[in-house]
Amino acid sequence: MRRTCIILNAVLLAAGCAGKPGELFPPSADAPVWPAPPAPARIRYVGQLATDADLKPGRSGLEGFGQALFGRKERHGMVSPYALCTDGGGRLFVVDSHAQLIHVFDLDARRYAQWKPGKKDPPFRQPVGIAYDAAGKRVLVADSVAGTLFAFDVRGVFLGEIAAGRLDRPCGIAVHPATGRIYVADVGSHQLVVLSSGGEELQRVGRRGAGIGEFNYPTAVALDNLGRVYVSDSLNFRVQQFSPDLRTAKQIGSKGDLPGYFSQPKGLATDRDGHLYVIDSQFETVQVFNPEGQVLMDFGSEGRGPGEFWLPTGICIDSNNRIWIADSYNQRVQVFEYQPEVQP
Repeated sequence: MRRTCIILNAVLLAAGCAGKPGELFPPSADAPVWPAPPAPARIRYVGQLATDADLKPGRSGLEGFGQALFGRKERHGMVSPYALCTDGGGRLFVVDSHAQLIHVFDLDARRYAQWKPGKKDPPFRQPVGIAYDAAGKRVLVADSVAGTLFAFDVRGVFLGEIAAGRLDRPCGIAVHPATGRIYVADVGSHQLVVLSSGGEELQRVGRRGAGIGEFNYPTAVALDNLGRVYVSDSLNFRVQQFSPDLRTAKQIGSKGDLPGYFSQPKGLATDRDGHLYVIDSQFETVQVFNPEGQVLMDFGSEGRGPGEFWLPTGICIDSNNRIWIADSYNQRVQVFEYQPEVQP
């Protein structure tokens, strides 16, 4: 009888410990901004996600009772976050190349999940690129060692491979939101490969070289709201901008250590105003350019604190002007916000 009362009291105590979800990214007066005051801020640090605990979910009384009996459950962290994307509806997908899985952070429901192919499916070998296909309602993952693209539906169910045997070492990937066309930066072939939504090859651009329209280890690709295509031409130390029909190209940046120059350009993204964001993994920074290729500003530096990076790789920008960056060796995702210029 006494034991029963103890258990009942524990249950009641746990029920009283139920809590609401915490504020996901609480504002801070000390949050870094760029450029530094007194200039108007254009980029503001928001927060980070390192484990599922950073989603700050609420806790039911039963969960509290379980923790009282068995201790806190194991936290799920990231090993090597490499690339990321959002679905436009509150979910962040982070591909982890060394853990060989996708971390799924549901920011609205405060839930966490892991996706990967099933036991009977072809496995991930080195997933390094990810993109959300709004037209097809699916998530696509580029695996550079497997030489293929993996497709998942919005519930995480594995749909199969795309373009298997047509790609050498796919790395960066982007999907046109209206047509579903898939743009792949293929490191192995030194080309930009364009596929239909079904994986049929439509076009190949470039060859190995240093001329305009040629590549030397292209690693990332992004589209802007006018349909222009940007490719991170990493070992040519530049980004190339292509017209929507891929017939004309121009160079942005070159090798150097000053603003507007690159050492190891990787992740690319564009915001709603057409600005291009380029991660330089060697400089541990993000440079922002206008469509004409003029550098506007940069943000970030080497380190482990807020707004500091250790080998950043991937970047995406959502419809709410939030900038998500895979801070690979710091094993986290950092979140920033683009603040557009206020028009008079």
